[in-house]
Parts: sequence; structure tokens; C-alpha cells
Amino acid sequence: MLHSLATLMLAKVLSAAVYGIDANLIDVEVDLSGNITEEEKFHTVGLPDAAVRESRDRVKAAMKNSGYLIPPTHITINLAPADLKKEGAGFDLPIAVGILSAYGALNLRDLSGFLLVGELGLDGTLRPVPGALSIAVLARARGIANLIVPAVNAPEAAVVEGVNVFPVATLGEVIELLNSTVLGHVQREPFRGKRQELLDELQHFGVDFSDVRGQQTAKRALEVAAAGGHNILMIGPPGSGKTMLAKRLPSILAPLSFEEALETTKIHSVAGVLDAAAGLVTQRPFRAPHHTISDAGLIGGGIIPRPGEVSLAHNGLLFLDELPEFPRNVLEVMRQPLEDHTVTIARASMSLTFPSRFMLAAAMNPCPCGFFNDRSRECSCTPPMIQRYVSKVSGPLLDRIDIHIEVPAVQYKELRGGAAAEGSAQIRERVMRARERQRKRFLERGEKIFSNAQMGTRQVRSYCELGQDAERLLERAMQQQGLTARAHDRILKVARTIADLEGAAALAVSHLAEAIQYRTLDRSYWS
Repeated sequence: MLHSLATLMLAKVLSAAVYGIDANLIDVEVDLSGNITEEEKFHTVGLPDAAVRESRDRVKAAMKNSGYLIPPTHITINLAPADLKKEGAGFDLPIAVGILSAYGALNLRDLSGFLLVGELGLDGTLRPVPGALSIAVLARARGIANLIVPAVNAPEAAVVEGVNVFPVATLGEVIELLNSTVLGHVQREPFRGKRQELLDELQHFGVDFSDVRGQQTAKRALEVAAAGGHNILMIGPPGSGKTMLAKRLPSILAPLSFEEALETTKIHSVAGVLDAAAGLVTQRPFRAPHHTISDAGLIGGGIIPRPGEVSLAHNGLLFLDELPEFPRNVLEVMRQPLEDHTVTIARASMSLTFPSRFMLAAAMNPCPCGFFNDRSRECSCTPPMIQRYVSKVSGPLLDRIDIHIEVPAVQYKELRGGAAAEGSAQIRERVMRARERQRKRFLERGEKIFSNAQMGTRQVRSYCELGQDAERLLERAMQQQGLTARAHDRILKVARTIADLEGAAALAVSHLAEAIQYRTLDRSYWS
């Protein structure tokens, strides 16, 4: 049934645009001229991109196929503030609602209590948009009580408390919802999300450390890395289990807190990689980009910058397999995120900062053929070939990796015999206890950090005091191995984590010796 509309006026609808991982409030203003023409004029202003300008065709078809007959007239859409570039199809729904409101299809004149986003199909159905969680956070911050989103986005948006989320499937359903509002109260129950219950569910992993035979030294290093959030580099021949170990590392990491889950979900939502059915990222991210990735793919970029792999791995793990195969320029751009835990992308129109507090796990062969120092296979590489290969990973980048561990080939007896290896559950229990000690220690002094790896120079001096014997051991290691000041701090951080795993309050010589041992491989290969 077509509804003939004739009331001409001005309408205003609230919407949002996502920049970085945060949303900005956008006023969608609709003006209809009083002149009925033979041909409709439809203008969109306010720095719209191509997708926004093309919305006129989607909106007109959606309104017609939803039963609303719009007489030809001059329609002007203003997206304010005008100095922000608008992109994407998420403005389709507020534009359509604004036009229908201006024509008198809505009983509700004041739409200031609603924020609307959604892409329209030609038949009036609604498709999901990225960044729904950020938009819900914006609505709560601005005191907008009601958020209307496509049905697929509802679980994600409903994670934010203090906002009524209404999932809708069609343009007609939106109009019915708005027309049912009486004195600011919507005559329909909002969507109720699981919120905290999502994080309380059991964490299930498809892989387990019990699958890995042998490699006790590597497993110990991974346990230390997980307990303190330290970066780790594994060097060994092909087939020694480096990738297998790295893929099982998430199974021993501490679970996300609710605040961490919200922050991680915002990034994944903006990037368009969020599982719509889950609504919330409940496990620490595991990102493993291929070595053909570009620097923009790793760090982020675009005309309006989007997060890259280092931000998608925020609060989780970034795994770089075959590290020397990555282009040198791609690896070097990781220096700043590893040190500052943020990525700032500057463009002519804007500068955006993405969080990138991730744990780096990397794996590499010791030489081009892969069998340098392997007892079972003879290496065919010359020393200059080996030097050129390992030097693809620069010293400054290597200096930012806390733990370097050699992963030798597994012997047959270890592979076939012996008792079953220790499982992820037992290792994770020790990691959790160590993390809890760190959390209490930092909380007592009001520190806003969550793991030993995040400690700055001031915290290292405060929490990593050494006795005389440990002091002499560290001094000797610094002189003999030529370690930098950054390596000095990272050794102390790793030693603090080893002490936390043992439940020790003070750093002992044994803790420091193990931490120093994790910094010797770079001198074997990069000297």
C-alpha cells in the first residue's frame, strides 16, 4: 500500500560516524523545498564520500518499496558538522527517516532521543554497519536514550549498559517503532544482551600444549612470556614445532577483563571483523598475518585510517611466522607500537591514534636452508649467507623482543615415547596466579598497568631491586654481551615475571640468570 505524503518541512535526525575507534555525533538535516517539480532534485552536502552520495538511489527505492510515495521535489541533505568527511552506507537509515519525517509520515516530531544507523537495501531491508559498539558508547556519553540499529548489530551494541538498543529489520519497522513512542517512551522492549555473562563462559580452545612432545625449554619460555606479557622470538630448524607452539600460546593466556573485552571489541567492530553473533570479543585475539602483508596492512592506513594487524591484536597475540621473509620496511614500522603501545596515523585531513598493546611472538629459521646448528642435517649455507639472512631482522627490532629461545629438532624418543606432556590447563593455572600477583602489586600503588612487560623505567627500579650477587651477575652479563639499556630493563622485567611464577617477593640470582639466558641467542646469530 502506498502512502501519499504532502507535508513539507525541515527535519533533523541524529546519526554517527566512526573515526579511528571512536564515534562522532552527526546531525542529518533534511530540507524540502515547497516547489513540486517534474523531476526530483536530491543533494547531499557536508563532505560525503561516494557511498554517501549514492545513498539517494538506495533511499528512494527503499522508501518506494516500503510503501511511501514521495512527490518529486527539491531535497537537500546536510551532514553536520560539515568539516568532517562522511563515509559508508550507515547514513541511509537516518536520511530516509529524515525525509519521511519532513513529509509528515511520523507522529513523533522530536527525534532527539534516538540515534539511528543502518544501510538500506532497495527493498527496505537493513544491512549491518561497522562500529556499532563505538556508536553505542557515544550514545551513552551524549545521553541519547535510544539506539536503533540493524538486527545483526544488536548483540554488539547491547553490551553497553545505559542505552536502549532496538534491533530492526526493515524501514517500515523503524517507522512503526518511532510512531509507537508516547511521551518519549517506546512501546517495545529493548534488546537485552548477555554483557558480563559472555566473559563468564568457559574458554574453549581447539589446541592444547599436551599435543607438543619434547621442547621443555621452549614451553618454559612461553609460560614466562604468557605470565608477564613478554615478546618472544623462537629460532629453530623447519619442523621443530615453532608454529605449533605459537598456536597454542593463546590457550595459556589470562582471560580478558570486561574493560579489555570492550576495548578489543571496538577495534574489531570498526575494522568489520567482529563475529556478529557473539557481540563481544571474549578471547584474546590471535592474529597471524602472512609475510606478504604491506606496512599499511600491518600498522593500519587508508584515506580515513582503519586499524591494522597490530591494533587487531590489541590485548592479544600477534604471531609473525618466518620473520626474515617479511619486508624490512614492514618490520621496522613495528618499532613504535612495540615501545609505545599505540599507533598514530597522520593524514592531511586528520590524525588518528589506535591502541596496539599486544604480545609479539615470532618464529624464524636460523639460516636460508634452515639447518644451521642442527645435529641431524648438514647446513649448506655459507657464513655470509647466514649473516645476510638473519640481518633482515634489525638489531633495534630484536632489542624490543624480551625472550629469544632456540627450538631444536625433536628427537625420535621424545616424539614417540614418554608420558603425555603437561596440558594447557595446568600451565594456565600458574600463569593466572602470576598475573594475579602482578595485578595486586600494581593496584596497591595505583599503577594503571596490567603486566610486568608494561612496566616503565620508574616501575622497573621500584619493583626489581637486586641483591649484591644478582647485581654483579647482571653487570657481568651487560659487559660481556654488550647489552643495551633497553635490554637491561627487559631482563629485569622477565626476571620479575619468573619470580612471580615462583611466588617469590624478591628477585634471586636464579631468576636473573634465567632471564639473562633468554637474551644470549641474539649474540650467537647477530654478532
